Order: sequence, then C-alpha cells, then structure tokens
Amino acid sequence: MRVLVTGGAGFIGSHVVDGFLSQGDSVTVIDNLSSGRRENLSPSARLYELSICDPAIDDVLARERPQIVSHHAAQISVPYSMKNPEDDIRDNLVGLVRVASSCVLHGVETLVFASTAAVYGNPDGSPVVETAPTRPMSPYGIDKLAGEHYLRYFEATQGLKVRILRYANVYGPRQDPHGEAGVVAIFANAMLRGERPRIFGDGTQQRDFVYVGDVARACLAAPNASDSEPTNVCTGLLTSVNELYRLIAEAAGFDQPPVYDPPRPGEVHSISLDPTRARERLGWAPQTDLPTGLRLTVESIRGDR
Repeated sequence: MRVLVTGGAGFIGSHVVDGFLSQGDSVTVIDNLSSGRRENLSPSARLYELSICDPAIDDVLARERPQIVSHHAAQISVPYSMKNPEDDIRDNLVGLVRVASSCVLHGVETLVFASTAAVYGNPDGSPVVETAPTRPMSPYGIDKLAGEHYLRYFEATQGLKVRILRYANVYGPRQDPHGEAGVVAIFANAMLRGERPRIFGDGTQQRDFVYVGDVARACLAAPNASDSEPTNVCTGLLTSVNELYRLIAEAAGFDQPPVYDPPRPGEVHSISLDPTRARERLGWAPQTDLPTGLRLTVESIRGDR
C-alpha cells in the first residue's frame, strides 16, 4: 500500500508512519518541520519538507500516487489558536481543504482525518458519544469541526472516502509540550530537571488520556472502517490533573508538590469519550494503561536528555 502522512515528522504522525512501515507499506511524509522533528522519522520514509498550504503538494501526490492519506499536519495548540485564530484557520482548515482537493485530483482512495475531542466543547456528561452536541470553545476546536464538515462535502460530491477520528488527549514518547495533552510532556520534562511543574486551576479538571501507540493502531485500522461517521479514539476513563501529576512524579522519582496557577480561559473542566464505536467499527480498543504509558513516556524523555 502507498501511504502519505501529512505532519508525519510530528508527535502522533511519526508513530503513524512507524505503524504503516511496520506492515510493509510504502510511506511518504509531508511536513514543514515547524513543530515536527526530522529525527522522529524512520529513514525508510520519504520526506518532503513542505507546508500543506503550499501548492507544491500537488506535485508530491502526482509523483507518489498514494492510495491512503493520513492527515495529521495541524496547528496543535489551543491557547495559540485563541490568540491567533487566523493562523489556526490557515493551518487547520485552509490546509486541510488543499490536501483534500489534491487527494481528489490525484485519485487518492481514502483520507483519514485527525480530529479532536475539542469539537465537543464542555459536554453535558461523560463519556461523550459521537452523536453528542458539538460546541467547541476554541478556534482550534471550531476549525477541526469545520474540517469534518468540509470532508463530508468532499465525500458526498467528489467521491473521496473519508474516515474521521476524534482523538482524546494523546500522550507518549516524542511529545512536545504543546497542544491539549502537552501537560504530560511539560510535567515530565520539568520533573526530570528537578523543577516543580505548574498546574493551571486546582487540578481537579479531568481528561481522557490515550497512549500514542494505541492511536497509531486506530489510524491503521481506519481505512477499513465501515462508514465515514466520526469515531472517538480514547479510553473512556477520566483522570484528574492532580492524579496525572502523581503518576508522572512516581515514574520520574520526583517528590515535590506542584505550583498552582489561575485557570486558563476556554478550558473544558471534565471530558472523556466513549470508545464503543471504535470497537465496533475499527475493531480497536486501547491496550496501554495510563501508568504503563506514562512510565514509557518518562523513560523516553529521560533517554533523550
């Protein structure tokens, strides 16, 4: 199979690349390395250092003729999107439309889109099913939700098969301290430097943390999904930031309390997602529990120091 991964040098994208390579696929990557890292990439993948907003991506798809495009290139920081909504629109919406248009032009069979739990906003309860109201609270979530609608348009009118995955808070090796789940990398990096991490708010806010290796498996399964309805990629479990801090501190051998700062505006207090549809339509379930995943993450960060 010929596969192209946008954002393939990034945190999640590079694990997706590794997954496709491990099953013998031919993998091409488009990444402008603004947040991705060349060292994340296997030498077996071909890298084109381009922005997804660059018209030259048409040349890449014409040359490589991928059958599957896994779209992970994005502006990943919610706080940044709130300060710079025009940048977020360019990267997360205009860039997606350009990629989808190129897929149609060059006969791509399936586009897999990395969406987000941020499309749900502040839910009425947890775990959240895919049919729950979508009320995003940030430009990041708004643009991801708009991207889903654009892809439904491309599927309905242009014949492009689309698979939409809504990620919970992804964490794991290679994670940079940005985005919705950057808290894991932020905490672990600070602790390994002997510094007390900061928690915004009182730490009772809760999230659904899913390991990046499990997310990559969902991406590999997505092209074979039975339909294009959005699918949560998650654990269905709630973990407070205070409990997350405790588990990371245990893995890092750190014994200092956190510093508490005022809460950040626009932050959802509590959300987990329902994994039932992923089990039924992808044959997927998370395999890595949180203590194990955090230990692997801390070990990876320690090894990179």
